[in-house]
Amino acid sequence: MGEKKNACGCSSCGEVFPSEQNKQEIYNKEEGQPSLWQRIKTLLFEEKLLALLSGILLLLGWLSSYWGVSSEGQKVFFLAAALIGGMKIYRKAAVSLFKVNLDMNVLVTISVVGAIFIDKWAEAAMVVFLFAAGAALESYTMEKNRRSIGSLIDLAPREGRVFRNGEEIKVLVEEIHTGDTALIKPGEMITVDGFVVKGFSSVNQAAITGESHWVEKQTGDEVFSGTMNQHGYLEVMVTREAQDTTLAKIIHLVEEAQSKKAVSQQVMDRFAGVYTPLVISLAVVIAVILPLAFRLDFITWFYRGLTLLVISCPCALVISTPVSIVSAIGNAAKRGILIKGGAHLEEAGRISVAAFDKTGTLTEGKPVLNKIISCKGFTREQILSLAASLESRSEHPLGKAITREAKKLKLNLKEPEKFEALTAMGVKGKLDGELFFVGRPLLFEKNGVNLAEWSEDIKQLEEEGQTVLVLGTCREILGLLSLADQIRGEAYRAVEKLKNMGIKTVMLTGDNPASARNIAEKLGIDQYHAALLPQDKVEKMKELTGKYGKTIMVGDGINDAPALAVASVGIAMGAAGSDTALETADIALMSDDLSGVPEVIQLSRAAVSIIKQNIAFSLLIKLGAVLLVFPGWLTLWMAVLADEGVLLLVSLNGMRLMGFGKKNKNGKISKTAQVTCTR
Repeated sequence: MGEKKNACGCSSCGEVFPSEQNKQEIYNKEEGQPSLWQRIKTLLFEEKLLALLSGILLLLGWLSSYWGVSSEGQKVFFLAAALIGGMKIYRKAAVSLFKVNLDMNVLVTISVVGAIFIDKWAEAAMVVFLFAAGAALESYTMEKNRRSIGSLIDLAPREGRVFRNGEEIKVLVEEIHTGDTALIKPGEMITVDGFVVKGFSSVNQAAITGESHWVEKQTGDEVFSGTMNQHGYLEVMVTREAQDTTLAKIIHLVEEAQSKKAVSQQVMDRFAGVYTPLVISLAVVIAVILPLAFRLDFITWFYRGLTLLVISCPCALVISTPVSIVSAIGNAAKRGILIKGGAHLEEAGRISVAAFDKTGTLTEGKPVLNKIISCKGFTREQILSLAASLESRSEHPLGKAITREAKKLKLNLKEPEKFEALTAMGVKGKLDGELFFVGRPLLFEKNGVNLAEWSEDIKQLEEEGQTVLVLGTCREILGLLSLADQIRGEAYRAVEKLKNMGIKTVMLTGDNPASARNIAEKLGIDQYHAALLPQDKVEKMKELTGKYGKTIMVGDGINDAPALAVASVGIAMGAAGSDTALETADIALMSDDLSGVPEVIQLSRAAVSIIKQNIAFSLLIKLGAVLLVFPGWLTLWMAVLADEGVLLLVSLNGMRLMGFGKKNKNGKISKTAQVTCTR
């Protein structure tokens, strides 16, 4: 695969994104050491070395005039400076000419040859040195952006330990398969995606989720390849092959994002494609046609034509967008926010409406026991113990929430006899010889139990968006248990920030209206739509886009994927989200932290602002320099200095985005449900 270039053809512009050769070096897939010739070749074409040698020879050329060296001898130093400093330039210019692509390397080569032709040897050497020095400086600044992929790839473990045939063996990661049991010792990198089947430890998974604190892992918890085990021993059941791990997907997404061009970058590329031929035509008019037509001094106007060629290079314009986009994407990736391309980053800054799914996005996605109402002399603990004993056999999320709360309070649970799950109703079973029921109010109504005494309590709890379960026998009610999905702690801050940014907030959910209203009111969401099927969410997104303009949809489930696809920007909850949602979305929040939504929008707005600054600054300097060409005030070396200076300044300005914003060091805020008792 050939060297990647942008429309201006500047090699430095084209290397904002890693070339195939760079990727090979990053992946370090080569076995063995490079040959002596490869080392010499690399050294000969090292930009920093060429620029240094060119500068030394240029200085010697100037000093030689004070040492009494003849003008011919001085020219030898200047010619050597031009030849050595321009080795890469001339080679690329030859390739570009062969492809009929008049890029910056061609422009510089023409300028050098032209300067020598009119006996401006020092000018020719100065042009080459400044261009080579600018390329070396730019290469240095771009290296920081390339490391975003390199640091991720360095996380990918090469080998791991597994149990095979009753023995512990060490194998390549590619040889670890789904169903294997991987062994992770203290202080080791976790080699696979899977879940813990034995052991307890703390894991640093900042590289995957962006979480700044260590996360405790025990039996049943999920772990990710590329994260660091701290002090404990873990045995992990492998759930994904090496090429399908979360880390592998992240690397792929970042590479894909850095290879996709933003809209403004595409516009600038098209502009440069038209602009460069026009500039060359104008330079020919100034250098050749005007002197011949009006009998002007040929040397003077030929020199001005060469100067125009150099100063008019659109490199700074072309690079102003990609360096900003890559810096922003790299910044976001370090914080667990994966943006799949510059176009999505730019689009995020233009949105006027943010729509959210409820369950698993604005809420934790799992019910928590909130309240117990008891009677007949039963205590809160007795009601919870009876209900949890029955639900201990249940696989329903509501039942698990009740059992989990009882275990947290260390209540003694009994083994139910003749247990039976009643589809869509609840469960029943015998405890100490008596038959008990836990389920929806409708279950007791069908059994002829009078709920009149409890109707107001049930109605009030349901209006609050809570799910009510009743505990009782076939004759009477013993108590009520209410459960509700907990709002994510960061959801409050995220919604507030979005509203302060002038963005309208909307909730789209398949849940019932009462629950939706309760969550929307607590969060201060502007509007909500409940009882929606996946196709209904799509229609609502289309309505919002038609009415308000650009939209963001944030979701986590398969049922959210269609809405994510039709939104201007789709954002998926990465850790909790389904694979379908992740594939469909344009941005993934790997830590499931909703504060990433306003962060992305702020980052996008900052990126767009810096891109505009860079373009305006580049055009202003170019215009001013071009105007100085005609009266002859701009020399050839000054043109190169101005061009490379602008290039470096826009690069550094774009790279400011690498440090934009700060990660919340407190991590995610979770709310612990409190069980209260009334009556």
